[in-house]
Amino acid sequence: MSETPLRILAVCGSLRRASYNRALLRTAIELVPSTLTVTQHEIGDIPLYNGDVEAQGFPPPVVAFREAIRGADGLLFVTPEYNHGIPGVLKNALDWASRPPDLPFRGKPGGLMGASDGPIGTARCQAALRQTMQTLGIRTLVHGEILVTFAPQKFSPDLRLTDEVTRKHLARYLESYAKWVARMRD
Repeated sequence: MSETPLRILAVCGSLRRASYNRALLRTAIELVPSTLTVTQHEIGDIPLYNGDVEAQGFPPPVVAFREAIRGADGLLFVTPEYNHGIPGVLKNALDWASRPPDLPFRGKPGGLMGASDGPIGTARCQAALRQTMQTLGIRTLVHGEILVTFAPQKFSPDLRLTDEVTRKHLARYLESYAKWVARMRD
């Protein structure tokens, strides 16, 4: 394995600063193995996809997102579930970044995690996102995801992940993810 940490681009599907998913991503960054460096990319300034706008050239936030994807060794999506699916802001960012002439996603290893206040976490969103990722050429970690259920019981009021079982599960997932990204990049 290389001594240089692999670069992971993390994208949160929630724009809200006080979201459980942003808190989950912060915790993941704290627990990430030393073989990885995680950089979060904000997607809130990416405009709604419009073919007329695209015909005039990619807007700067889209160019920046595409370049960030291109420069990453792996991708990590941390997202809530909206109406049994992918949040619009995340789907919009993926749609913009997938436009020709190239696919910056192709062959990148991708991981998924999410938190919700319900009993099934973000399982339906992750299933839908896996389909989109497959279409984009992102190779998802097959046996592994983080589905944080009943998030209000697992995070403190200041949004620190305090549930030790979940923290240990997240740490194991990140170790597995790190090894998988390294194998994919070799």
